[in-house]
Amino acid sequence: MKNLNFESKFKLANITSLLLVLASLLLIYFKGLNFGIDFKGGTLIELRVDSKNITISDVRSSFSNMNLGDINVKEFGNRGDYLIKFEKKTFDNNNNIKSIKETVNKKLQSNVNFRRVENVGPKVSEELLNSGLLAISLALGAMLFYIWVRFEWQFSLGSIIAIFHDVLITIGLFSFLSLEINLSIVAAVLTIVGYSMNDTVVIYDRIRENLSKFSKTQIGEISNISINETLSRTIITSVTTLLALTSIFILGGEILRGFSLAMIIGVFIGTYSSIFVASPILKYLNVSYKTLVKEKENT
Repeated sequence: MKNLNFESKFKLANITSLLLVLASLLLIYFKGLNFGIDFKGGTLIELRVDSKNITISDVRSSFSNMNLGDINVKEFGNRGDYLIKFEKKTFDNNNNIKSIKETVNKKLQSNVNFRRVENVGPKVSEELLNSGLLAISLALGAMLFYIWVRFEWQFSLGSIIAIFHDVLITIGLFSFLSLEINLSIVAAVLTIVGYSMNDTVVIYDRIRENLSKFSKTQIGEISNISINETLSRTIITSVTTLLALTSIFILGGEILRGFSLAMIIGVFIGTYSSIFVASPILKYLNVSYKTLVKEKENT
């Protein structure tokens, strides 16, 4: 494979990354995130309508005037299948669901099958949100500790910046597209953290190896050499992962669509950041073989 000059693109890539991170932070702060019932609380109903002439607007209007709060209706899977989410959470028994079903049947004048009903109260949703944030924080902390033990502090800093870069841009895209944030997305973010770190460690290992091999060569050129040496591995890993995720996205149904989409975005961004975010950090910190030797002697 022909050696590519990644070093010449570092500055442009870093400016782009900085703008994307800032845009993501602004989106998250001002627009916010579209939390699902896992985190916001509410009731979810998956229903199937026998009549194929029923439209999504008909289904939405059938739930109106029932004092259920904000209602979200979307097509789910096959034609005639719908996913309804609404704010009301106070369902202590099946009587309320039975009453809703009777009302919907009457308005649609068709047999409606409630295939799934899920209810998440405000206390449970708050606990799930806190647990999700805690899981992400612990994962980032564990990665920081691992890199701090495995590499010198310059490498640790680059790895952590790359991880935060990946997570923020992924969440920012979900905010921009108003995609639902639920527990499966938290699982996807945790997976992205591991994937990004793995890709970065592979390149960092080769950079540290080449630092001792080419002790008089500048870190920018060593980074370029190391990225090219590991490029085939990076491409093969990313492509095979994307093939599996694309299959899940297309064939996995609505339930797995959010998870697979988050993972697809994360794989692209994680691969990009290991080359254009983590590696340039070492150049900006002017890492050399001599500085690493001095740090080892001091410790």
